[in-house]
Amino acid sequence: MLDVRQLQFRYSGPTPAWEFNLSVTAGECLAIRGASGSGKSTLLGLIAGFLQPQRGEILWQGHPIHTLKPWQRPVTSVFQEHNLFEHLDVFTNIGLGLHPGLQLSDLQKQAIDQALTRTGLSGFGRRRPGELSGGQRQRVALIRAILRRQPLLLLDEPMTGLDPDTRTELHRMLLEEKAHGVAMLLASHDPEDSKILADRHWNL
Repeated sequence: MLDVRQLQFRYSGPTPAWEFNLSVTAGECLAIRGASGSGKSTLLGLIAGFLQPQRGEILWQGHPIHTLKPWQRPVTSVFQEHNLFEHLDVFTNIGLGLHPGLQLSDLQKQAIDQALTRTGLSGFGRRRPGELSGGQRQRVALIRAILRRQPLLLLDEPMTGLDPDTRTELHRMLLEEKAHGVAMLLASHDPEDSKILADRHWNL
């Protein structure tokens, strides 16, 4: 279970501080709703470890993780910026999410190939991100996050730029992850994402 308790953050300048309190259980998807600028991406950045809170705590299974580095947390994320390595091909970008030294088992290599096929990217493994459209880059980022098999998945507008068929397949893949006990936080302006994936909604 994820517990966020009295987590406060404030950007520099005359902006008010945000305070977040929420919990998510294994196999549950919590949809975070709010207008642009309400703090959805900030909250996900705090949980991922890309931002540091002024106070409060983030607990996973009762243990504090807010003091850990991003790569030490049981979390994987998909943000709108994709965060792909431009000098590496698609297969390597995904593989690095599974093992930082790219020491992949045959099963992991097969899983990458199967995920590329399922999302319409068969044959794209040796292309670099600069050769892909925005929607294709988003698919690569989602595949990498899903295949990392972390117990907590953070999704910030995950379906941006995707066609209906690809969205349907990725929804299916994310539902499979939920069925395996992955907890998810979803920030999306698309009500269809929340309708399909979310068990609960939380308003900022």
